Amino acid sequence: VQLQAFGGGLVQAGGSLRLSCVASGRTVSNYIMAWFRQGPGKEREFVGGITRTGVRKFYADSVQGRFTLTRVNAENTVYLQMNSLKPEDTAVYYCASTIRPYGQIPSASTGYDYWGQGTLVTVSS
Repeated sequence: VQLQAFGGGLVQAGGSLRLSCVASGRTVSNYIMAWFRQGPGKEREFVGGITRTGVRKFYADSVQGRFTLTRVNAENTVYLQMNSLKPEDTAVYYCASTIRPYGQIPSASTGYDYWGQGTLVTVSS
């Protein structure tokens, strides 16, 4: 499956952005989907993940309550709505997917098989 991430940009602190991850090649409904990010000089970190049906979601503590994942399987798309953005949210955001039969949403990057190209989010103070 190929993943493409869209929606990054420059936003002021307190603002909002919505990222999209569009999958092609396979139906995304079979995949757990997730977002990771990598800030300047930092390691890649888990942001959030969503199960195949979209019923269960798991977020990093740093974004809990501010970010929301949704998916529209009919459109092969996963969205990351980011509200109350902070300068520390500045990063390249990557979407990822896996078809492995996990019982829980993995938070390690090694748990994912397919990655998008990344989209830059810059939050100014």
